[in-house]
Amino acid sequence: MATVRRDYYDVLGVSRSASEKEIKSAFRKLARELHPDVSEEAGAEERFREAAEAYEVLSRGETRELYDRFGHEGLRTGGFRPTQFDFANIADLFSVFFGDELFGMGRGASRRGGRGADVLAEVTIDLEEAARGVVRPVPIPVDVACETCRGSGAAPGTSPEPCARCGGAGRLQSVSASVFGQFVRTQSCPECGGNGQVLSTPCADCRGSGLTTEERTLEVEIPPGIHDGQRIRLSGEGHAGALGGRAGDVYVLVRISPHELFVRDGNDIVSSVDLTMTEAALGTRKQVPTLEGDMELEFKPGTQAGEMRVLGGQGMPVLQGFGRGDHRLLVNLNVPRNLTDEQRRLLEDFARSEHEANYKADGSFFEKLRTAFR
Repeated sequence: MATVRRDYYDVLGVSRSASEKEIKSAFRKLARELHPDVSEEAGAEERFREAAEAYEVLSRGETRELYDRFGHEGLRTGGFRPTQFDFANIADLFSVFFGDELFGMGRGASRRGGRGADVLAEVTIDLEEAARGVVRPVPIPVDVACETCRGSGAAPGTSPEPCARCGGAGRLQSVSASVFGQFVRTQSCPECGGNGQVLSTPCADCRGSGLTTEERTLEVEIPPGIHDGQRIRLSGEGHAGALGGRAGDVYVLVRISPHELFVRDGNDIVSSVDLTMTEAALGTRKQVPTLEGDMELEFKPGTQAGEMRVLGGQGMPVLQGFGRGDHRLLVNLNVPRNLTDEQRRLLEDFARSEHEANYKADGSFFEKLRTAFR
């Protein structure tokens, strides 16, 4: 039996018109309450994952708009996949959403196996490539573990030493008394920046960060049916985490360049075909371009301007689904210009001979409309 997914706005306890600040505040409050490191409530981890997924969707404009219009199904067909979190370190998790400053840890805390930063890249493809899928090389600069010190930040032959001030804890506690009782205040150690370790001799190549930058080329597989503006997530391909921490992710923004013949409408393709006045009146056969190449179509005598031909299954593939959209072909009628005297005489002769039966429709406008939609 399929699990019924809750509305993301209900999960965070905000209205559908909530601002970005309100959404962030609501998630921050829930995360502090539900994270498995701090909550013993049954089901807290599952509720935390649900809240994290809701925040991930509603905090970004493109996914929030997709969810508002089409709900969970729209996100699924749009290629959204929620980030998978581990819960080894609550500080690392919060840094994904808010940065390391959420707990006042500063940059030093990220050295304790902190998760690496994400990388955003962009690739542009054409409509035919979006239809069939394509693999594209994408160059990105990423931080990797320093080869000289192997990510420790310490010069070869040396190693980090425990901070003398905090004893390697990375935190200092102070106790103060008041009329309400004793208060314990915890803060990052200013000596080691919350790292718990100090470098007596930092590595010269990475200057003690444990990281260096290199250019890397990723082979990105773009699935058939992808839409302009969607992002592909490559887990663990981003910046390396400090001191062996988990690497960040790479998000590849896919742009689809405009096509000179086709316009995309969802999973459908729309284009036009030009017929001359005589071709439309007498009937003709025409080669029309489609995503799969040219196709010969027959246009019956009396074809009208504005008629819509539907080529079933000739549109875009359904992203991560089955089937394809349609190709809708709009008939455009070209009226002759710059007539010769002979051509004008022939048309005037025809005008004198025509009668109402020449323009009698085969069916009503609404019958044609229903046929077009079918």
